[in-house]
Amino acid sequence: MTIPTEPIGSIPRPLSLLAAIEKAGDAEHPSLFPLYEEAIRDTVERFEQTGSPVVTDGEQRKYHNFWTYCVHGLRNTAPDGFRIPFAAGHTRRMPRLTQGPFRYKRYADAFLDVASRFSKVAVKQAVISPSALSLMYPAEGLPDYSREEFIDDLLREHETEVRRCLQKGAHKVQIDFTEGRLAMKIDPSGHLLNSFIDLNNLALSRFSQQDRRLIGIHTCPGGDRDSTHSADVDYEELLPSLFELKAGNFYVALAGEKDPVKVLKIIRRYMKPDQTVFVGVVAPIDPRIETAEQVRDRGLQAADYLPLDRLGTTDDCGFSPFCDDTSTTRDTAFAKISARVAGTALAAHALGV
Repeated sequence: MTIPTEPIGSIPRPLSLLAAIEKAGDAEHPSLFPLYEEAIRDTVERFEQTGSPVVTDGEQRKYHNFWTYCVHGLRNTAPDGFRIPFAAGHTRRMPRLTQGPFRYKRYADAFLDVASRFSKVAVKQAVISPSALSLMYPAEGLPDYSREEFIDDLLREHETEVRRCLQKGAHKVQIDFTEGRLAMKIDPSGHLLNSFIDLNNLALSRFSQQDRRLIGIHTCPGGDRDSTHSADVDYEELLPSLFELKAGNFYVALAGEKDPVKVLKIIRRYMKPDQTVFVGVVAPIDPRIETAEQVRDRGLQAADYLPLDRLGTTDDCGFSPFCDDTSTTRDTAFAKISARVAGTALAAHALGV
């Protein structure tokens, strides 16, 4: 036995790719396809050089961001949807659905296909949660397309995407649930969070117990331009509900938390016997590169509170969830990943596993 370690997903894109996207004026212009492919090849290669046993494609081809990649460019959307404010003062917006039906424009298994061609090790795939996409439906409703119809379509599309990734051999399918903590900021009563949990469980219930062992949930306070959208929300308001999700794996941002011991105690109290928790041991929005020894100590601290056979390590968040975020360089991202891999091995050695 050893301590498993996995990345979350995104890696900053090469500056040359971002410049080419800006020049083309269209992230899906055919002239960019060879550049995307080269960025993915380089990302996988650099991942493997860190010794990481699991890699991703770095989300190099998730057009615009991790949240709306599957719906970006749909003709039945408008750009003035749900607004996400960040502590640094900037905002991001989701598309707003203007008419039914709701369909994905692309599924994440296409990204998995390309990364798997280049990788010699296991490849995981991140997908967006149904609860995040549910925010596309306007509060005032839509004529001739009820919210109930929308939810039915949303759940079907999500299930299709996850199944396609599992069928193609994804090491894990990670459902990004960054809006979980944000929900408590928007609605401190917890009603919005509970509705998100219920919706995501409707999706998860479509999968077998065996499938759910390969499905994980990622939670963090959001990360963009060295800022977050909900770090001021106490984890105690989220984690009890989080572990009610019917998934086998949880990726919990922890390195950036002010009181990690408090968080670990909450996790220990609420995690279920069949759930594995990957704790964040590097902080992507912190410009300082962690040492392997710092990572080791964070892993050992987590092992003081969580069952060793259900403990893993990860990054707190992706390194560039929004494609135009250049606040972290590729070199910094891979240096942090190298520290995570080496530090996790040191922790495993110290624990005799």
